[in-house]
Amino acid sequence: MTDLPKWLPPMVTVSPWTKDTFDTLYSIFKRNFKDTQPKYKGHTVWFFPEIEGGKEVIFWHLTHREDRETGERLPDPRRCERLPWVKSILENPDKPEVLAWDNKEGDGSIKTYIWLKSFDFLVLMKKYRDGRRRLITSYYVNYPHKRRNLEKKYKRRIS
Repeated sequence: MTDLPKWLPPMVTVSPWTKDTFDTLYSIFKRNFKDTQPKYKGHTVWFFPEIEGGKEVIFWHLTHREDRETGERLPDPRRCERLPWVKSILENPDKPEVLAWDNKEGDGSIKTYIWLKSFDFLVLMKKYRDGRRRLITSYYVNYPHKRRNLEKKYKRRIS
């Protein structure tokens, strides 16, 4: 793996998983998204405030993935360890390591993709007409077909 860019914080250790891991992750989430509001190209990034399991639903999307067989959301260590990256990626879309673009989806909505391609990590937001973005999720890109799909979307980007 290539050295991390200096603007990117280190990953958080989640292995071994301990009883304090979620508290550590939530403190990072709280610091980066509740105590301060990140901006993307000068526009506010926000999330729906719904609570599930005592924490914001977006927290679960940033740290868990859905099991395809059961539909249950399970901790995803690769998302969890990269949680500190999300805010830095949002606030540094013009860095050479980052591919950031808007894509018109099949339903007509505009989604903003911010891909740290060399490190296989993506942040996804919904774009609104006033320029604000709503954080949807982030995830580790661990399948070749997913990388190819992102490359196709990047080639068809609208901005």
